Amino acid sequence: MNENKHKVLGNIIVALVLAAGVIISAVIGVNGIVKIKTDRTNIIVTGSAKQQIVSDLIVWTGYFHSQNKVLTDAYTDLEKSREKVSKYLTSLGITEDEVVFSSISTNTYFYNDEYGNSTNEVDYYDLSQTVTITSSDIDKVTDISRSATELLNDGVQFQSYDPQYLYTKLADIKVTMLAEATKDARKRAEMIAENAGSKLGDLTYADMGVMQITPLYSNEISDYGMSDTTSLEKEITAVVHCTFTIKK
Repeated sequence: MNENKHKVLGNIIVALVLAAGVIISAVIGVNGIVKIKTDRTNIIVTGSAKQQIVSDLIVWTGYFHSQNKVLTDAYTDLEKSREKVSKYLTSLGITEDEVVFSSISTNTYFYNDEYGNSTNEVDYYDLSQTVTITSSDIDKVTDISRSATELLNDGVQFQSYDPQYLYTKLADIKVTMLAEATKDARKRAEMIAENAGSKLGDLTYADMGVMQITPLYSNEISDYGMSDTTSLEKEITAVVHCTFTIKK
């Protein structure tokens, strides 16, 4: 009986020693984790700011050309087309200072022989020119971009390209947006610090991310930034990366 009692007592002592070891190990582990967290002196966060804008400038380009076996005749035809284009735009209220005609581009096309090889004999000349309108009258030029192919009815070989919608005051709002993005970064950092039982210190470093100018309600982004010109209404997103100190 005594032997059994000694064995039971011995087992209890061993169990207590093991339990104490586990508890001590756990305490050391927890203290280690806390120390890692409280040793952190900085926090890095990203802040952003968004603003909706409406384009204030439109740039539209049209293309017209003429073809003829005789170079001088092709030039004469192109000049006639240019006069028709100019008259058409003037009739729609476009002023001379809003219009720019490019220099004439000339391409020469040669006959191919029966084997498909190019020869030195001229087939025809293709002369082309572009017309570009830059204006703050967004609605008027947008309408012209859609209706300019009416020139085909007047014998002008005309093609209209999609207009580009631009915003010219970006530099004016960039500083404000970066300030708002920095405020957003501070709010995020304060929330993280408070939840960790610390206080946020000073801003020690900040760098600006790329600006994203996207169509309204678009989710598109690019590592190199975006600068949309296809939509009238846009959204600008500014991003900053900030580092703050942490007060224990």
